[in-house]
Amino acid sequence: MSTPVRRSPRQQVWLVRHGQTTWSASGQHTGRTDIPLTPIGMHQARSLGPRLAASTFALVLTSPLVRAQETCRLAGQLGAAQVEGDLAEWDYGVFDGRTTAEIRRERPGWTVWDGPLPDGETVDHVGVRADRIIDRVRAAQGNVLLFGHAHMLRILAARWVGLSPRHGQRLGLDTASISVLGFEHELGVIHTWNQTWNQTVPPSTEPSSSSTASPGPSHGVQT
Repeated sequence: MSTPVRRSPRQQVWLVRHGQTTWSASGQHTGRTDIPLTPIGMHQARSLGPRLAASTFALVLTSPLVRAQETCRLAGQLGAAQVEGDLAEWDYGVFDGRTTAEIRRERPGWTVWDGPLPDGETVDHVGVRADRIIDRVRAAQGNVLLFGHAHMLRILAARWVGLSPRHGQRLGLDTASISVLGFEHELGVIHTWNQTWNQTVPPSTEPSSSSTASPGPSHGVQT
């Protein structure tokens, strides 16, 4: 893979991870399984609106998966958005819907970064998709806004700063977070990472006694 280079020293790329889903709350790998936001996730997405509305974007892209598109819509950006297939989350193959703890009972020491992922993508395959997104971003005449998923966006950020896709494992990313990539001179840099807010959940979206969700950061599997 080639090292990404700058398009404009002032260009910024805003990365938004989708709001909470039942699987992000429970720690299940959520690749191509198309599940919606929880009520908490919908509230998180709406809370992004005022923060994004304060900036202007020349290009808005969203993953085709419903949890990303719904976050984009609730944040007030869907009207300007284009669906970008390369922004879809990592394909975990047969491990989609399973937690790391479950998988490790069969494969001790397993991580998504080292695999294997039968019937899924390797980390390098995801890195190739990230590079194609970066090429499209660099062609934009202004700032860019991307709605996507934790592992995909983490790999994209690693590629932006010239690191291998596997270095994305060092970049934790919570639901409904905003991160900003940019440039310092000729080098791609991370300006802001995993910025979240104290998102008070209104009574209508409080989890029921049967729910495992919480309005705070998601510390489980990031998908």
